[in-house]
Amino acid sequence: MSRSRSTGAVVRIRIRRLARRAAALAVLAVALQAAAQDDATQRALIMRQQQSDEFTQQLRQSQELLKVPPGDLGARTRLESKQLEQRHRLENLDADRRTAFELAAREHFEQGRQADGTYVDEREYLLVTGIRH
Repeated sequence: MSRSRSTGAVVRIRIRRLARRAAALAVLAVALQAAAQDDATQRALIMRQQQSDEFTQQLRQSQELLKVPPGDLGARTRLESKQLEQRHRLENLDADRRTAFELAAREHFEQGRQADGTYVDEREYLLVTGIRH
């Protein structure tokens, strides 16, 4: 009878160990998936912010143009010139954001590759994250 109790105890201990390992593997899988999606999520957030900034600027500029008297071509030309300059500044800001994100993604890639000692084709990584060479 004591032998069956000890066998039952051993089985329970093994089941607990397996359950802990399974839980640890599940947590690890979720963490790895989150890390892989992090770059794509950041890129999507940057793109969404850029779209929002562009829309806000277009709306504001349209409202400014409505305030110019219809017959005042000089004022209209000055305002359009000013607005064109503003659009160029926003485009440059967007390009700077993309460059900063791409640099951060490449740095993250290099750190991960050095940390685990595995080789991943950089072109494949850039393709997965949506970054162009």
